[in-house]
Amino acid sequence: MRRVLVVALAVAAIAAVALWRAGRPSPKQQSALQAPAVELARAALPEVLTPDPRVDRSGWPVIVAFGDSLTAGLGVDPDRNYPSQLQALLDERGYRYRVVNAGVSGELTAGGLSRVDQVLEHRPAVVILELGANDGMQARPVAEVRENLAGIIARLQEEGVAVLLAGMRAPPNHGPEYEAAFAQVYPDLAAEFGVPLIPFFLEGVAGSPYLNQRDGIHPTAQGYAIVVRTVLSALEPLLQPP
Repeated sequence: MRRVLVVALAVAAIAAVALWRAGRPSPKQQSALQAPAVELARAALPEVLTPDPRVDRSGWPVIVAFGDSLTAGLGVDPDRNYPSQLQALLDERGYRYRVVNAGVSGELTAGGLSRVDQVLEHRPAVVILELGANDGMQARPVAEVRENLAGIIARLQEEGVAVLLAGMRAPPNHGPEYEAAFAQVYPDLAAEFGVPLIPFFLEGVAGSPYLNQRDGIHPTAQGYAIVVRTVLSALEPLLQPP
């Protein structure tokens, strides 16, 4: 998918150079130039899915999506956030699981640790743990982030819950040392607790103006369509086959 997007943008860039050599392109020319690349990029993206509200999933094993605004789905329709699209994709592939969205916008890892028992009230079979983005943005101490995430994982495992850990990255403005130390927290915890790891939750989405909202942080519904497929590829080994 990304290769097709790169090719589309490269074609547009070549055409842009030709137009600039001929003179500054008009707004109409610029729009005409961008349109083929945008359409080609859109065609390469996965479909945005929404769950069928008519399906009765009561009694199915529960997957809790536990996280911050990236899980809650800030800025997108509730049926197009990542937990909802994950539900739709699981249904499409024949899995019988019910996905619960336990995302809280603005949450730090400390907040997540304080509400683990609330998550356990759903009696989950699996928890997808996506926390740390807000800690990284605030440059919270790496040791604190690690301790909080470790506490969450340990508590979930005490109750026999399978955990899928979603890796996160800190923004580069805090310096390379902090950025590297923060990123290393996730593979270290995955190894320590023996849980599967999504190396980077926003792989293929972060930094793309096509896949993020205007804040440059939160994915669009189309961005979440990519996220959910990244999640499912790591989640499937934890699930009962269809």
